[in-house]
Formats: sequence, C-alpha cells, structure tokens
Amino acid sequence: MNFHKILIIILVSISFNAYSQRKIELRDVVVDQIFSQKTVSGLRSMNDGLNYTTLEEGTKIVRYSYKTENKLDEIFNLSKIEAAPFASFIDYSFSSDETKILFTTQKQAIYRHSFSTEYYIWNLTTKEMTPLSVNGAQQLATFSPDGERVAFFRENNLFVKSLKFGTESQVTRDGKKNEIINGAPDWVYEEEFSYAKAFEWSPDSKFLAFVKFNETEVPMFNIPMYQGQNPELKENQLYPGTYSYKYPKAGEKNSVVSVHVYDLKSKSSVTVEVGDDQEQYIPRIKWTADASDLAIMKVNRLQNNVDIVLANPYTGDTRAFFSEKNKRYISVSFYDDFVFLPDNKYIVMNSERNGYSHLYLYDRQGFQVKQLTDGKFDVTEFYGFDPVKKEFYYQAAKESPLRREVYFVSLDGKKSGKLSAQSGINRAVFSAGQKYFINYFNNAETPNLVTLHDQAGKLIRTLEDNSDLKNLMKEYSISKKEFFSFKTSEGVELNGWMLKPANFDPAKKYPVLMTQYSGPNRQKVLDSLAISWNEYLAQEGFVVACVDPRGSAARGEEFRKMTYQQLGKYESDDHIEAARYLGTLPYVDKNNIGIWGWSYGGFIAALCMEKGADVFKAGISVAAVTNWRFYDTVYTERYMRTPRENPDGYDDNSPLAHAGKIKGDFLLIHGSADDNVHFQNAMEFSERMVQAGVQFDMAFYTNRNHSINGGDTSMHLYTKMTNWLKEKLQAK
Repeated sequence: MNFHKILIIILVSISFNAYSQRKIELRDVVVDQIFSQKTVSGLRSMNDGLNYTTLEEGTKIVRYSYKTENKLDEIFNLSKIEAAPFASFIDYSFSSDETKILFTTQKQAIYRHSFSTEYYIWNLTTKEMTPLSVNGAQQLATFSPDGERVAFFRENNLFVKSLKFGTESQVTRDGKKNEIINGAPDWVYEEEFSYAKAFEWSPDSKFLAFVKFNETEVPMFNIPMYQGQNPELKENQLYPGTYSYKYPKAGEKNSVVSVHVYDLKSKSSVTVEVGDDQEQYIPRIKWTADASDLAIMKVNRLQNNVDIVLANPYTGDTRAFFSEKNKRYISVSFYDDFVFLPDNKYIVMNSERNGYSHLYLYDRQGFQVKQLTDGKFDVTEFYGFDPVKKEFYYQAAKESPLRREVYFVSLDGKKSGKLSAQSGINRAVFSAGQKYFINYFNNAETPNLVTLHDQAGKLIRTLEDNSDLKNLMKEYSISKKEFFSFKTSEGVELNGWMLKPANFDPAKKYPVLMTQYSGPNRQKVLDSLAISWNEYLAQEGFVVACVDPRGSAARGEEFRKMTYQQLGKYESDDHIEAARYLGTLPYVDKNNIGIWGWSYGGFIAALCMEKGADVFKAGISVAAVTNWRFYDTVYTERYMRTPRENPDGYDDNSPLAHAGKIKGDFLLIHGSADDNVHFQNAMEFSERMVQAGVQFDMAFYTNRNHSINGGDTSMHLYTKMTNWLKEKLQAK
C-alpha cells in the first residue's frame, strides 16, 4: 500500500471519528446529568486516626484502613437488619465512643439548608435500632460528647433524649412559630450566616448552650401558593393559600437574640449577659476545649466589628476576650475559622488585617503569638493542627486565584510546604490526629480524583478516578475551557474562560453568551470541570464566556471589597468591558453578544442590559434582585449598610432606576414562591419596563422557590432559555 492511500485512510478515519461523536442532548445535562462526577461521600475518620468510614449505596457504612488498601469490614448494612424501619439513609454520625450511630433518613426541606427528618439510632453493642423520637419529625440531632444523650430541635423548642433510659425531656417550652425559636437559626441567620445549628454541647456533656431568637417584631412576608401540579396543593384550587414567615428586609427589624445555658443536672437554665444592643447578631457560640467557658461572638449590625466574650456556664457572667474590626465588613468565614485547638493552649483565626486572608495564632489569654501565613495570597480554609508534629494545615490560592492547593506550616515557622501535587482545585479532609488526608482534586480537564495521602503528601492510593466518566466524555465532542485575561480601560486585569463551539472555525464569527454570578467573594472562573448547560450551548454554536469582575474571591481584600456600598457598579462596568474585549476577537460577532445570570448574576445581567445597552443584544435574568431594598438585612447591610445610611448606593445601581435604558431583547424569569429573592423583585421590575415602554419577555414558575426546580420545571426552564437565545442571538 503506497503512502497516499495510507494518508487517505487516516484522514477518512479521523473524519469519521470526529463526526461519529455523540451530541449532548439538553436533557443529558439538565435532568439526567449523565456527566455527574462520582466522589467518596459520607467520609468519617475513626477516633484512632488509622481508619475511616464511608457511606455506600445509601445502605452501608464501610470501614477502610488509611494505611493499606484494605476494606476492613461493614460496620453497618441496612439490608441485614430485620424489619428495618427505613429503606435508606443520607447521612450518619457516630457517638464519641463509636458504639452508636445516628442515621438521617429522608429529608423534608424547610428552607435552603434546613430540613426535618426521622432520626434513628443503631446500637452496635446490642444490635438494636430505635427511633430518636416518636413524637414528630426532628431537626439537628446531635450526640452529646459522652455519647449518652442526643439533643434535637422540634417545633421551635429543644429536647434531649437519654439513650440510657430511653426518656425524652424538653429543654425549652416557649417556642412558637413566627415568634420564638430556641436552638435553631431564623431564616436570615440560616441563609446569610451559614448558621445550621444554634445549640452546642459542652465538651464535658454537662451543659447545652443555645441561642434564642425572638422574631416577634420582624416583619412578616406572605407568599401566595397556588394549586399547582407537582406537587399539587388541592386545598388551593379556588382560593390561593398563603405561606407566611418572618423576613427582615434591609433596614427593618431583626430577631432579638439571647444566649442561654441549660444545666442537665439541675434541669435549669441561666441567661448569659451579652449586653443591651438589641440589634447585634450572634452568629456563633463555641465552647473552649476544657469546657470552662462558652465563647460568644457578638457582631454589630454593620458587621464590621466582632467582640468575643467568654461566659461562665454556671452564672452567665461574661468577660471581654477578643475583638476584630474592619473598616468595611468582616467575612462570614471568620466565624468558622476562629478555632479553639483541642490542646486548649492555642486559638487559630483567619484575619484580613494585612490585606489578605491569613492565619494567626493566639494564646488562651487572647494575645497574639504569631502570624502563621503571609504573602500576597488568600488562605481559603483551615484544616487543623497536629500537636505532636506541631504543624498547621490549610488550603490557599497561593499559585493563582483560579486554583487551590493544600499546605502545611510548622509552629516555629521553620518548615512549610505544599502537600497537594496537581494543579487545579485541591481540597483535603484530614484524619483524626492529621496523620492522613484524603484529597479531592479536579481541574478543567480532569473529573473528580479522590486520593489518599500520608501526612507528608505521599500518595497511598486512589479511591475514585471517575474512569467511567472519562470514557463517556470521549464519546462526545465537549468543548474545553480556554483561560484568558485582559486589562480594562482602568488598568484592572480580569480573568476569564471561554468555550468555543464544536468544530470551531476561526474564520467564522460566532454569537457570544456571557455567563456570570459576580457576587461578593465568589468565583466562577476556576480551573475546574463541570459539564453543564454551558457545554451544551457551545455545541449548539455559541461562544460561552465567563469573567470574574471586581468583588470576586481569592485576589486579596481590596479587590473583593471594591464593591462596598455600591453593589453592581463595578461588576457591571467590568462585564461591559469584557463584552467589548470579546467583541475585538476575530471569531466573535460583536453585534450578537448576550449575558445571563441567576440570583446575583440575574441582578448583574439586568444592570448590564441597561448600562451596556449598546453592547449587549440580549440578556436573561433569573431570580434576580432588582433593588437591594427588597433583600434581607444580613446580606445586604454587610455590603451596603442600611438604606437610611446609603440611599444612593441602593438606588443608583438598581435595575429599577434604569429600566428605560434597555434596548436589546430581555427575558425575565422568576419562581412565584421564591422565599429568598422574592417574586416582588420581578414584578416591580416588569412594571418599570412596562411604564418605560420597554418590550420584554417573561416566564414565571408556579410555586417554585429560588432554585426553580421540581417535576419537569428544570427542563422547561432550560428549553425556554435555549430556544430564546437561539432566536435572539443566532437569527440572521
């Protein structure tokens, strides 16, 4: 066979393979999620630090050795339990002595994070399964440190179950819907302080400390609920029902919070002295390691000052301990990264005081010992401290804001180094005692790779490599992320990525859809993989691009807090500049550039359609805030102060104020039962556009919350957006 025939065969083969690759269907990424990545879930380190457990198939808890590749045993297998009261479980926790397991069964969602469930307890010694309570669904069940009791929340009150005697006692009795909440956060604390549980056991199991929320004066918000179909609310067939809950909008009253400590021996409570400021927040309470004091974080309403006081659990008396101040605001991550170490000698905290997020070490008297990390990068998570080797472990964006690495530094500062080996997003889960860690890795070309390492970072074995997904990806023509950066007219360098259309031809000009979120201290431009609607649109002939504007994460405090008191101004400016930059590329049709976003991203998309009316031909806003006066106190005032203090900041960058400037095609989408960003935002914005003579399209989804899903909703939503974009941006 001569050379020319061989060449023809090779070219035909390549051509055949290129065109034989499967196309992504919209349902693949929206509903079936065929490109979802496997992981290792339900991972728990055992007390010995030598073994760990995982949750498998929703029915098994399997124990593995960190050191070897051995699966040691099945600690629990639901299929082997006779007359098991539940078919599967979604989470579990061990008692401190690892003789009991608490199971979380089916969830009944309440808000975005909270849920109720029926908890069950399995005794590994007696082989008995018992319900936590038979008096109604529970929330937030938590073992006491000695493993003898479980505290839980139900109907706004706290309860304690004695596992030894099987008795249930009620800790509080004044709980009442929309008035008093004991031990669980109200809506705004849950949503904006990432506050899942407002009670804490003392390390010696003698006390149960909790926060009481009095939301009596918080304004009520009412959401009409219609009959709908999935689920169907038959009682609302003729007359819509109403869901009512307490929602404090910017400038309005919050819950008044107090702290209490319940003594299990005397069955009595003391009220802790936290001062007279009824507008203060208490986003965390934490016990010191020796149980001698309860640390209480008191945050002023503007969230730029945190005072930590220590309370005597017997008397409720407090004494000043530590203060953190910031000229703008203190990040929510501060509350979780203020850690009393188990040795009771040190405290680790993450502060932005030198312009970047870094770790600092304090002694138990509240005095700084030293700064543990330093440099022009942000520490993004603190993992723990090894008291034997005297080393601290953390995650940082040291090499690039697009990536994350795992590091260690010694107490004396003489030793430090990187423990993660690959470039991308690395996240570690350390064993008890920090002798091993499991690394979760992902980058733009690699799906989740879960690996086990020793303390020095040496690879022991691979736990999950997503080989099936890698093979599946080869069957499809999936666009690869291409990263880029550019400088704006103000000299600000911004990072971005783009997906080019399948069978990209540099001689053609393509329409562009910009995707973004843009919220404070958040990122969309990361070296990570997630095959979604973006890849589908690229396949359908769009250039999909994403840029992180000023205000985004991992580039230091000045960059991320640039937007303070002016949410929307700099973000929209940067996206308009990004669109202009993209329009200069030879393969981009500058007359067919669109932008879309959800939630904060929807707010920015609307603002860009107004301020960038000559740049953007089309835009989609989903579940968008249209004026920050409509949003909650905690989030909004953190970045904007109150409407009374900063009226221009609220109104100058509100889409409501500029509705008449829209020239391009605009699609407004919202769920009618959104408890986070209320439907009010869409209705008021649509009215402004109507009165300004702006034609627009609108889609609303009956009884849907902020996620706009359930039943066939997601498929309908993404089909509508896809068809709309093809009509508006690809029409010739």
